[in-house]
Amino acid sequence: DRVISFGIAMPPDRPAVIGEKDARKVNDATAALVKQAPDKVIGFMSVWPEAPDALEEMERAYTDLGLRGLKLGPNYQNFEPLGENALRVYAKARELNLPILFHQGTSPIRDAPLRYAHPLVMDEIAIRFPELRIVMAHIGHPWEEDCIVVIRKHPHVYADISGRFYRPWSFHRGLHLAYEWAVMDKLFLGSDYPISMPQEVIDALRGLDDFAHKHHLPEIPRELLEQIIQRDALALLGLD
Repeated sequence: DRVISFGIAMPPDRPAVIGEKDARKVNDATAALVKQAPDKVIGFMSVWPEAPDALEEMERAYTDLGLRGLKLGPNYQNFEPLGENALRVYAKARELNLPILFHQGTSPIRDAPLRYAHPLVMDEIAIRFPELRIVMAHIGHPWEEDCIVVIRKHPHVYADISGRFYRPWSFHRGLHLAYEWAVMDKLFLGSDYPISMPQEVIDALRGLDDFAHKHHLPEIPRELLEQIIQRDALALLGLD
């Protein structure tokens, strides 16, 4: 019914492989997309927290462009996620009531520090900002168990399942861990677009029963998998 869309603001010394170095251009492009279908698209801004004007750009993106959340990838953007500048960005996000979607988990990019994208970092952020709504992308793969204990611990921290069905066994394992830890209600649908489409993720969720039977793995109740598809994530993130 609705889609959240965003770019990512890259630092000046990094190749703009997965984003754009000018945060204004990133956010202007997202706002232009929203304008094409405002009843369907919700735009998230992005900033590089080390930029001198990061807070000002957040204010502009919120006030002038109407963007309603924040996308960050500490490993890709090469910033210390518990550093002073990052903490100022989180405080500004809380002030503006912006949920933050963090890239969480591994990356094949050699100069993207893995420790910046580890789920246990999110635990420390949530301790400092208990009312900040946080989504950890990709269930923090391959650290799904660490991600699960964090979302279990903090009421406003969630995870999405984007990019997980590419590896079917770890997809099943991650979701079964979430079931075992009783946090299935903290999982959101995510597409990992443009690498995959939302329907592919939905089909993979609905096919987990067949995968479990074929490989003699424990089942996950079908109704709980269906609830991920139907969940009102926007209400939980304060975006409805």
